[in-house]
Amino acid sequence: MPKFLLIPVVLLVGCGPVQVREQRALEGETIRVVATIGMITDAVERVGGERVEVEGLMGPGVDPHLYKASEGDLRRLERADVIFFGGLHLEAKMADVLERIADQRATQAVTDGIPRERLLTPAQFKGQYDPHVWFDVELWTHAVEQVRDRLVALDPTSAELYRRNATVYLAELEELDRYVGEQARRIPEDRRVIVTAHDAFNYFGQAYGFQVRGLQGISTAAEAGAGDVQSLSRFIAERRIPAIFVESSVSPRTIEAVREAVRSRGWDVQIGGSLYSDAMGSPGTPDGTYIGMVRHNIDTIVAGLLG
Repeated sequence: MPKFLLIPVVLLVGCGPVQVREQRALEGETIRVVATIGMITDAVERVGGERVEVEGLMGPGVDPHLYKASEGDLRRLERADVIFFGGLHLEAKMADVLERIADQRATQAVTDGIPRERLLTPAQFKGQYDPHVWFDVELWTHAVEQVRDRLVALDPTSAELYRRNATVYLAELEELDRYVGEQARRIPEDRRVIVTAHDAFNYFGQAYGFQVRGLQGISTAAEAGAGDVQSLSRFIAERRIPAIFVESSVSPRTIEAVREAVRSRGWDVQIGGSLYSDAMGSPGTPDGTYIGMVRHNIDTIVAGLLG
């Protein structure tokens, strides 16, 4: 029989109080994990293996910048033994919920393990760090290590399992990083320009040698105006960029508007395909894993920019 520590508390969030259950002992029990975005869910499943039961809050096509916790999410958080989230204001609309529940549940921002000097601070993001760290595969390994270390601290009796699983996964990520770099170098330097709906690919650009332009800022909460469309369309037409990209978690409407504006300037830019930015593909598909998502993105970018 599982043992429970009798610590009844009430969490005040959303529409009213949510009862948080007693914290239970974990030895011999499956660890109940809640993760926010799919990339974190995938990392926890790979590192935790058979010891964890993971519920991801945000599925395919979901924008974490705008996501608000539902009543069902609050119940999932209530049941969790540990909660993993991105941090760096990625889950901005959930900040209050995560802050309050941290008093009663183990929580971990996976970006805490990334050296601060490695983080980008775009001028337009008001002094905050860019949260889209998963686009640099080598940088994302720090997040995986953070997951490993937190699980080891929470469940030390399974430390060997977590470390072994993490070692295997990190080796796969090292190979993935090499693959992305090799594919990127197939594109001539003057064509290495990625134009997308929002400014999510800066870590990718820095790691693999691309110039990145987004119609919206770091967060999709900011709306793009007509001036933004015209400025970006001018840049695309002047540079004769062959392809621009939509994102799976952002409406294609704004990128279509950019394409029409570019055409009015006499350059027929193509839609090079859909990239995964803030969400992965459907569960059970290759794109529904972090490795599959990254491979899809670089393959799509190369095909689009090489025409």
